[in-house]
Amino acid sequence: MAGDRQYSFQTGQKNEFQVLDYILFAGLLICSAGIGLFYAIKDRKKSNTKDFLLAGGDMNPIPVALSLLASFMSAITLLGTPAEMYNYTTIYWWIGLGYFFVILGAAHVYMPVFYRLRVTSSYEYLELRFGKTSRTIGAIIYVVQMTLYMSIVLYAPSLALNAVTGFTLWGSIWAVGLVCIFYTTIGGMKAVLWTDTFQVGMMLAGLLAVLIQGSIEVGGFSKAWERSVATGRINFVDFDPDPAIRHSFWTCVVGGCFTWLSVYGANQSQIQRAITCSTLRRAQLAYWLNWPGLCIILYLCAMIGTVIYAFYETCDPKTYGLITASDQLLPLFVLDVLGHIPGIPGLFVSCLFSGALSTLSSGLNSIAAVLLQDVLRVFCVGRITSETIATNASKIIALIFGFICLGLTYVASLLGGVLQAALALFGVIGGPLLGVFTLGMMFPWANEKGAVAGMLTSLTLMLWISVGYQIHKPKVATFSPISVEGCNWNISDKSPPPHLTSFYTNSLNQSSTLINSTITAAAEMTKEDSYNIMDRFYSLSYLWYSATAMIVVIGVGMAVSAITGFEKPSEMDPKLFCPIFDVFCPFLPEKIRKPLRFGVQYDKMKSCGEIEMDFQDKIDGKEEEASPLQGKVVAEVNGDGSKAM
Repeated sequence: MAGDRQYSFQTGQKNEFQVLDYILFAGLLICSAGIGLFYAIKDRKKSNTKDFLLAGGDMNPIPVALSLLASFMSAITLLGTPAEMYNYTTIYWWIGLGYFFVILGAAHVYMPVFYRLRVTSSYEYLELRFGKTSRTIGAIIYVVQMTLYMSIVLYAPSLALNAVTGFTLWGSIWAVGLVCIFYTTIGGMKAVLWTDTFQVGMMLAGLLAVLIQGSIEVGGFSKAWERSVATGRINFVDFDPDPAIRHSFWTCVVGGCFTWLSVYGANQSQIQRAITCSTLRRAQLAYWLNWPGLCIILYLCAMIGTVIYAFYETCDPKTYGLITASDQLLPLFVLDVLGHIPGIPGLFVSCLFSGALSTLSSGLNSIAAVLLQDVLRVFCVGRITSETIATNASKIIALIFGFICLGLTYVASLLGGVLQAALALFGVIGGPLLGVFTLGMMFPWANEKGAVAGMLTSLTLMLWISVGYQIHKPKVATFSPISVEGCNWNISDKSPPPHLTSFYTNSLNQSSTLINSTITAAAEMTKEDSYNIMDRFYSLSYLWYSATAMIVVIGVGMAVSAITGFEKPSEMDPKLFCPIFDVFCPFLPEKIRKPLRFGVQYDKMKSCGEIEMDFQDKIDGKEEEASPLQGKVVAEVNGDGSKAM
């Protein structure tokens, strides 16, 4: 550490933002608003929902990939992952492998089905596959999920910065929220995609600045890694399959895969972005380009967490009273190591709020699409008489839900650590949605009664588990030991905790022994506390929520479908299903693959190339054919009872 500077744990005082930092933060908001204004003016003569919600359907895969990355690699990841490394171990690194399987499944199982159907809202699929009831329920669940998630995303960075820097809490919430509402409402999807691209650049610049300068402060990243090794934080070999263990290899790879698959495979925000590409291959390319970006941001944040521990190795800021929650570690660290460089803390704030802006804009645009397509056009068919009315309705929806999210930021303060809260939300609410899409695409016998019963049962069960977790609060030991030996207690009104003051007075071997005994005690504590079956039930790791929800949907859905009467696969539209064995096992002989299609007549479906040509013709204005669902709705309105499929 630099010998000529004093840090917060030595002075007891936190650094503050300077004028230049506020100017850089304001610059981020002005640039984001400017992009939205540019596209509002540029496309002012295009008053149709295709341009507003799908960016015209001819986007390049690179900005789409960056937008996909920015949408859910938000401020929650930037704050939560370093705190995870500080408090626990590197076992969380394994979730990067889970990302690979997420992209594989989303790009080649779920995305082709949505793309073939040319849907604007992914919940249009549910009506085509099951019926209007499942579509409406799915859309409502999604809107609730995204509204809560956006509130967390907006509140978390504002609270963290307020606690550490004095940066105005409600001022930052309202400033970021209003700018996001402005450019999303007037600029539509193109504004969202290009602002996301700009904001990803800001995120990477901020993370690299923090990692590089932080590593310099602690004597290099290798020194930081050595300190984590010495205190037991480096751990990649926990292969315990117990689902009650918060993080293990299986929890992060398998459980994390299903958690993020609910985002990339069944979340309207991501699907809507991918469909803006002109061909299916480009949409899949955007997904695959997104994978290394996910890993880069994950591992940059994880490495920063390792450096943060090395920096505060002898003085835990939370115990010392500099912060009140682990999510505030990164802002405190930034001000300690970068506060002496004018403007760099402002760059970090821009980085943090870039993640929040990208998530908010994506969420608002997707909610507008869902409510327009799945509510207004379903239940108010006679009133949405033109594209101009539909586009204006989308803008009003985005505006209203922007202010709803601003109002719900208080709820976010009650949800605990931001990383776990956000991923748990994906599992509890997104898991049942992933389950119903999986049921529809891979189980051709399932009917609407089964789909609705499975979705509601799964949602009820996951809400029960998550509420039980909040009430029961299963004991999760903070694995990695901390110290306060290096804190300057002479200037503090607190006394050092007796059990922490002597931790680093022992030799490294003695410390390692203490660490190992702590691990053993924690494991025994977990097993003892989990002996009660209900305690064990509530102790399910949050990363297993999505997989559990999906299994429940499929199990209940198939059981109810069997009781009420299976569908006949041979009579179903093949575009509604994924020939999963043909996708992943094309090397198998036809005589083996044919029975694995379960009677679905995939040979009647157009080839991928023909579908892409049809879609491109529609983009170019050569074809005015309605989507299958539009044809179905028109038939019902006309009263002829005919179906478009």
